[in-house]
Amino acid sequence: MRTHLMLALTLAAALAACASPNPELYTLAAMPGPVLHATARSVELRRIGLAGYLDRPEIVRSAAQYRLRVAANERWGEPLGGMMDRVFTEDLVERLPGTAVFAESGAISTNPDRVLEIDVQRFDADADGTVVLLAQVAVRHGDERQQGDVRTLRLTAAPASPALRDHVAAMSRALAELADDVAATLAQR
Repeated sequence: MRTHLMLALTLAAALAACASPNPELYTLAAMPGPVLHATARSVELRRIGLAGYLDRPEIVRSAAQYRLRVAANERWGEPLGGMMDRVFTEDLVERLPGTAVFAESGAISTNPDRVLEIDVQRFDADADGTVVLLAQVAVRHGDERQQGDVRTLRLTAAPASPALRDHVAAMSRALAELADDVAATLAQR
């Protein structure tokens, strides 16, 4: 009986040692930016397209030398695509007061004056740790069927330290810089 008790305790201790701790969860955050005025009364952000390697719960730190480096037990608090839709919409609302900005993935549906499409091809760090956001952006009138003006933007943001929280903060700054550029484009149309 004593042997069974010792065996059960040893097994319980081994299982407890193997259990992984709760993951650290992170989120991108909207950042303040320049206030501009667009002629468009409404802008619809289509669902942001993501490169497949980014579409995962783990945070991709870098994709270099044919290898992905992901944070081991540190994850996004929500799917990255949906989070980028939400945060980018908030960034644009901050920059374009008086313009209704809504995400295609949200509950609001209307005929917008402008449609914004973004395809993210890269959103990770380069060899020196600088966050790189590479995205194609298209803006078109809401009633047009054809593609609008398409541009490719490469934006960078240096983290304050190698810590993951600073990496995520740099990602938030890069996304805000993309919003600055898009807001300026919308203010010119």
